[in-house]
This record gives sequence, structure tokens and C-alpha cells, in this order.
Amino acid sequence: MFVRSVLSSYYRLLTGAMLASVAIGLAGCNEKVAEKVEPGRPVLVATVHYEAETPERSFVGTIKPRVEADMGFRVAGKVAKRLVEVGQVVDVDQPLATLDEVDLKLQAEQAEAEFRAATGVLAQAGAAEQRAKDLRGKGWTTDAQMDSARAAADEARARLNRAERSVELTRNSLSYATLVADTRGVVTATMIEPGQVVAAGQASIRVARLGEKEAVVAIPETLLNRAKSGVAMVSLWSEAKKTYAAKLREVAPQADPATRTYLAKFSLPDADDSVSLGMTATLTLADRETERVAKLPLSALYSQGGDPSLYIVDDKGEVSLKPVKVKAYESSSVVIAGGVDEGTKVVALGVQKIDPSQKVRVVSSLSF
Repeated sequence: MFVRSVLSSYYRLLTGAMLASVAIGLAGCNEKVAEKVEPGRPVLVATVHYEAETPERSFVGTIKPRVEADMGFRVAGKVAKRLVEVGQVVDVDQPLATLDEVDLKLQAEQAEAEFRAATGVLAQAGAAEQRAKDLRGKGWTTDAQMDSARAAADEARARLNRAERSVELTRNSLSYATLVADTRGVVTATMIEPGQVVAAGQASIRVARLGEKEAVVAIPETLLNRAKSGVAMVSLWSEAKKTYAAKLREVAPQADPATRTYLAKFSLPDADDSVSLGMTATLTLADRETERVAKLPLSALYSQGGDPSLYIVDDKGEVSLKPVKVKAYESSSVVIAGGVDEGTKVVALGVQKIDPSQKVRVVSSLSF
């Protein structure tokens, strides 16, 4: 009985010692974990990004040629052939269309016949004038007969001159039966077909010159001054990364009655072959001289009896206070003009409770 009680006491002591050692071990582990994990204060940060104080404005426009002319025949007639199609590039003096030349050739032949007849009449009148002069010199004719012969000769000369001009006009009219390009360009529209009867000067083929190109956009009246004095850049939707310098060439004198915008044409002196007519472009307007500022939440500003400052957070989670230059205050934000660099992370919320000696932990959003 005594032995059993002794063994029972021994077992109780052994169990207590084991539990105490396990507790001591767990306590040591907790202390090590506590030493390793030191969570910082979570803070919401904002990134500083500078941009122009007056933001850029963009407008959608269309690439068009600076000069686009409707070409037509200088004489009336029936269209015989149309030699070009829309989109075709034409050179100087290249035929575009022709008229039926039958009537024009008949007119030319008629004018030449009248010229030959006038030549014969002049020869006869000139001989009569010369005979009158000879007879008058010998006193065998009167002054009235001399004047009559001179007048008939002068009339014959005038008729010959008129017949000569008629021949030239009919020859020109015959040459006008062929419509030719007066400059290098591209055909943008055709308004005639073979067999169609056209009047003199009627628009037949539209040709756009391949010289200077321009972007045509609609500008609201509030931005007319910026369009005239600012910097304009144009980019194509087909190649958005490439930009072209633009210069305002013309502004419509009157606003569109429906949209209340002004049609503006910006020339593109540096446009290359990749800028095709009819492409969609984006025109960006910016002020020539403007200060670069950054907009941050108003809660990020720290000012307690001193200059306005911001808490900057580095990669190690340490914070430091840095004064900034405030440009303007808005309802929920502050505009700064300097003091911190581009891309700097600043504390955006709860700056009054920040302890500079304590590390912080950056979070992207707050959750409750």
C-alpha cells in the first residue's frame, strides 16, 4: 500500500514537470514570433503625378487635302469616255475624260473655210485699193472713190482678223474636248459617265492635290483662343503613337447653327505618305506656356502651425515630413506646384495620427 502511494506521487511530479517544460517552450516560441512580426500602421497612399495646369483638350477630326478642285469641261458636249476611277493617282496633263469631237471638228472646219474666204476677199479689196491709189495719183478718180476703196479694204482686213480668231477658238474648243489634270493628285469623286451630256463648266471629276494635307475639326467657342495661340498636335487612329505638328490655317467666321462649333483647319507640313486622305485623326490642343502641377487629396495635407507639408513614404515603410508649395485649394483636393518629386508616394489619409518614428504599411484600399 505504501509502495503504491509512493509511485502515484512520483507520477504526479513527473507529469507536472513535463507540462511545465512544454509551457515554457510554447512561451519562448510566442516571444520569438512576437519579436519577428511587428506589423506597421496601415496607411493609404497617393502617388504624385505632375501635369499641365491647364489640361489638354482633344478633338476628333478628318484628314483632308488643302486643295480639292472640281474639274469640268470648258465646252459643252456628250461624254465619250471616262478614263479614271476614284482613288486613282493622276499626273500633270494626264487625260481624265473626253467628249464626242464630231461637232467640234465641224465647227473648226467651218472656221477654217471662213478664214480662206476672208483671205480671198482681202486680196480683192487690197487690189482695188491699190488701183484707186494709182488712179488718184494721176488725177483720174475722185476722193470719194478713193475713200470707198480704202474702207472696203479695211473691212476685209477686219473680217480676216475675225476669221483668224475664230479658227483659234475652234481649235481651242477641240482641245477642250479632252479633260486633263492640271496638277498631280488623286481622284476623289467622279460625277460623269459615258453618254452623259454635260454643260460647259459642269463639275465632272474631283481631284485632290497631293501637296499639303490638313486636319479638319470642330472647335467650341470657348477654346478658340487656345486654338489660335496654343500648340496643336495630330495623331492618327491607325498609328496613335506617332504625332505630327499642326498649325492653324483657317477658322470659319461663323459657328455652325446646330453644333455651335467653329470649323477649323490645321495644316500638317510634316505629313508623310502614311497620312492618307479621309483618315480619322485626334487633334490635341495645349497652352504654349503652362505650369505643371499635381493634384492630391486634401486629407493628405499636414499643416499645424507651420508650412503645408506631406508625409512621404519610402520603400522601407518609413515616413518623413516634407514641405510643399500649394498652388490652390479645391473642395476635396489640393493642387501643389512643387516640393515633392514625380512618382513619390504620400500618405493620403490620417496624417494627424502619423508618428514619424513608427513604420507604416502601405495598403491600396481601406476595408472595415
